[in-house]
Amino acid sequence: MKLDLGFITINDIQFGTASKIENSTLYVNKSELSDLLLKDNRFKSVEPDIARPGESVRITPVKDVIEPRVKVEGPGGMFPGVLSAVDTVGTGTTHVLRGSAVVTCGKVVGFQEGIIDMIGLGAEYTPFSQTNNLVLTFEPMPGLDAHDYENALRMAGLKAAAYLGELGKNIKPCEVVTYETLPITESITKYPGLPRVGYVQMLQSQGLLHDTYVYGVDMKQSITTLINPTEIFDGAIISGNCVSACDKNTTYHHQNNPVIMDLFAEHGKTLNFVGMIITNENVYLADKQRSSDWTAKLCEYLGLDGAIISQEGFGNPDTDLIMNCKKIEAKGIHTVIITDEYAGRDGTSQSLADVDASANAVVTGGNANEVVTLPKLDKVIGTLDYVDKIAGGFENNVQPDGSIVVEIQAITGATNELGFNRMSAR
Repeated sequence: MKLDLGFITINDIQFGTASKIENSTLYVNKSELSDLLLKDNRFKSVEPDIARPGESVRITPVKDVIEPRVKVEGPGGMFPGVLSAVDTVGTGTTHVLRGSAVVTCGKVVGFQEGIIDMIGLGAEYTPFSQTNNLVLTFEPMPGLDAHDYENALRMAGLKAAAYLGELGKNIKPCEVVTYETLPITESITKYPGLPRVGYVQMLQSQGLLHDTYVYGVDMKQSITTLINPTEIFDGAIISGNCVSACDKNTTYHHQNNPVIMDLFAEHGKTLNFVGMIITNENVYLADKQRSSDWTAKLCEYLGLDGAIISQEGFGNPDTDLIMNCKKIEAKGIHTVIITDEYAGRDGTSQSLADVDASANAVVTGGNANEVVTLPKLDKVIGTLDYVDKIAGGFENNVQPDGSIVVEIQAITGATNELGFNRMSAR
């Protein structure tokens, strides 16, 4: 499968009389977009706003972040099985409005949503302080069921991203990057002198608003399977979960998965990127056993020498992570796991809920229990009503001077387990 990603640079977003891209500025007709989104009668209102890097703006509670993209050539469309037909995507040409994002927020169910600060200390922890954000704050109809509300928000964010993405369909990209994978038989033998490496991506699927969708199917209803990495660039995987903001994979994270991009970058140089496996994170032991068994089986089937495993979430999914690691290692395949830590505010507690000696190569996204003080900012998009209730917040954490004391768990993307965050170690 071969996919060309054409990147169109967006340096600013502004509201205008017509939606268009001109001189690297994305202009949005506010009323036209609002009318589109309010066709869903589950919403009472929507308020579009703009947050740019360096502005004194706080966005909370954040539900999802989506990058506007559009299929230009090839089968299918963006977000297959959700907004477009269930065609296999990942080939042809896709245009990307790089530097822009759609952010959904409002009185979100679950209260495990996040904070995005566009300036100050908080901005240093989230990658979305660096994007030009079209923020959509929704008010649901009274009495709307929690799952319906989550579904409505998820669909609205995708519709808005698709609406903006279409504006780039006939724009000449600033840069085109080609990603290509071969059939497994060819891929395995392509570079005989290089280690065969695969990627295992664990997808949040615990239910109760902890869900991820693949081609429109809730991943907890699926078994572990193979997927082509380029399919993910076309929106085959979307976020539908309300887990802690710090390590939730937003849809934007999936669209820009850095593990996939790094493996492609090293393919044919230091390693042979053979293939990718997706597996779920269900709550029952039998489901965990089935999924981890299949993960190890498929790694062996691909003839891997090594596997990178990325987690999503913490606590219960730590068990899935370690089961995958143990079983893949037992096949004689070396593993590297990517996770984050909940080691207590002093950093001395056990970092993961489950451990094993086979997990001897670990990359961490940081300690989510680290406490920071976010300064008062001039503007809030959304509401501060829940900053004491979202994961990482606590009672009376809003200070008299307007600053907010939180664990970085509350900051969207702070300890992301794909490595898509702004922290590093020296």
